[in-house]
Amino acid sequence: NFEMISGGVPTSDQSLDFIDDAPAAAPPTETAVFAAEPAVFAAAEPPVPVVEDKFSALSEAAEPESIRLWKQKQAEEIAARDAEAEAKAAEWKAEAAKELENWHAKQNDVFEKTKAGNREAQEQFLKDNVEETKPGQQWERICRLCDFNPKNNRNSKDTTRMKSIFLQLKQNPLIRA
Repeated sequence: NFEMISGGVPTSDQSLDFIDDAPAAAPPTETAVFAAEPAVFAAAEPPVPVVEDKFSALSEAAEPESIRLWKQKQAEEIAARDAEAEAKAAEWKAEAAKELENWHAKQNDVFEKTKAGNREAQEQFLKDNVEETKPGQQWERICRLCDFNPKNNRNSKDTTRMKSIFLQLKQNPLIRA
C-alpha cells in the first residue's frame, strides 16, 4: 500500500501511519527468561578455578622430585651468575669512570701546556715584529718565516726558485738610493 517515489523518499500525500499501527514490543523481563533454572545445573560440582597455563596443574602433579630439585638448583645457579655479572659490571663501570677521569686530567694538562707554549710563541712573535727593522734585515725576517727544508714540501708546489731568490736577497739585499 505504501509506494516510494524517486529513491525511497515518501511523497507528501503518503502518510507514515503504518509505523503507528505496529504493536509495541514489551521489554524482556529477567524473571520470565531466567526464572526457572534446569535441574541439571543445580546438583553440579563447584566450579574449577581457571588456570592460566592449561598444563601447569598437570606438570606440577606429575613432576618427579629429582626434576624439581634440579630446577631449584638451576634457578639458584642462574641467580648466583646474575649477581656475579652485576658485580663485575659495577666494577667495570667504576674502573671506566676512574680511567675517564684520568684521561680528562691528562687532556687538561696537555691543553694547558699547549696554551702556555702558544702564548710564549705569540709573545716572541710580537716581540720580533715590534723591533725596528734595520735596512737589510727585512729579508732575514722573511727567510725565518720560510721553510727551506725540502723533505717537508714533497706534496706542495715547487717553490725552489722563490726560495733561492729569498736567499739571494738575504745575502745581497737591494740597495735603494
